[in-house]
Amino acid sequence: MLLALDVGNTQTVIGLFNSVSPDSAHSDSDLSDPARFELLFHWRLSTVAERTADEHVLMLTQLLALKGLDAFTAIDGIVLSSTVPIVQAALREMRERWFQVPCVVLGPGVRTGMPILYDNPKEVGPDRIANAVAALELYGGPAIVVDFGTATTFDALSADGEYLGGAIAPGIQVSLDALVEKAAALRRVELLEPKNIIGRSTVESIQSGTLFGYAGLVQGLCERFAQVLGNASVIATGGMGELLLRFCPSIQHYEPWLTLYGLKIIYTKNSFE
Repeated sequence: MLLALDVGNTQTVIGLFNSVSPDSAHSDSDLSDPARFELLFHWRLSTVAERTADEHVLMLTQLLALKGLDAFTAIDGIVLSSTVPIVQAALREMRERWFQVPCVVLGPGVRTGMPILYDNPKEVGPDRIANAVAALELYGGPAIVVDFGTATTFDALSADGEYLGGAIAPGIQVSLDALVEKAAALRRVELLEPKNIIGRSTVESIQSGTLFGYAGLVQGLCERFAQVLGNASVIATGGMGELLLRFCPSIQHYEPWLTLYGLKIIYTKNSFE
């Protein structure tokens, strides 16, 4: 089985896919049909930068044991995307010490099959590249990918399958945390849809401003991107995406595991040469 790990600043998403054979690695039909991705299991955990390689392997073995699997015999490939260098180093060490299997770490020099038209391609986060690759395979171009993570990112893909660039805004939770930290009279609230758009309490007002404010931000940027790209598919992903989905008419698809799918595609492009 293929172990895919997407390490973000706030959360780490782990997926376990069916194994990919060399004969099917470059089959277009294998990649373009969502039913063939076969994401068997997935987990979403808090990112802990201080975890050691041994702690990571302990966590993984316990997660797979819950599904009746032995990690050391079940895993036959690993693909990794990380925006946290210290965690990436620990996971590399874990693989070297505990798993003698092929491993692809998404970064400069890794084949993605997608031209990156950023002024400096190395600046593009690996999770954004994985999202773009998956969106292109699943929905075609042009496309817009909105990822609701620690940052809310927008990525634009051309009709020719090129990564054009995007936009970055503070994430929803980051904005809420900053508001509570800087405004002494405000307190932390649960992010839910308020009963009233015009809030009748401080809690409702914060919920309305955050939820509908971010919906307006997403809707506005997607519309501006579409003015450049034309009739583009809009795909949302990330932990907070489902909450905002129905308030953003531009969003056509919600795929919470988009990054994992992109990592699997990239693994197949690099593992069997």
